Amino acid sequence: MMRHGFFLLTFCAALMGCAVAPAQERRPIAWDGLGQNPNRTHVTKRRTASPVSAQDNSAQDNPNQEREKVLATLRPYSEAWWAVHDEIEAENDKQLGTKLVICPRCVETSPPGEAVTGSIR
Repeated sequence: MMRHGFFLLTFCAALMGCAVAPAQERRPIAWDGLGQNPNRTHVTKRRTASPVSAQDNSAQDNPNQEREKVLATLRPYSEAWWAVHDEIEAENDKQLGTKLVICPRCVETSPPGEAVTGSIR
């Protein structure tokens, strides 16, 4: 029994030695594209911007910031609240429209009455 335990312990130690390798000898890991790439070294950037300029940039990046402050002061679901809410949504749609790109083939319309499928005829 003691001999079997010693053999098992030696076998496990040998397997552990095979599993551990220095960082330089590790092979790249197959990455599926989701999450962070495990093969890429992590680099952190320092931010040198002052807090005042950071606030200015956030105001430029989000033109709805003032509208959201006004919206918070209004009575929910009142006419004024809905007016400000609609302005915020319109601005969000405008920003999305500038970022959204639809390829020309996707916009093409098919002749009426003809179903377009991916099957081979």
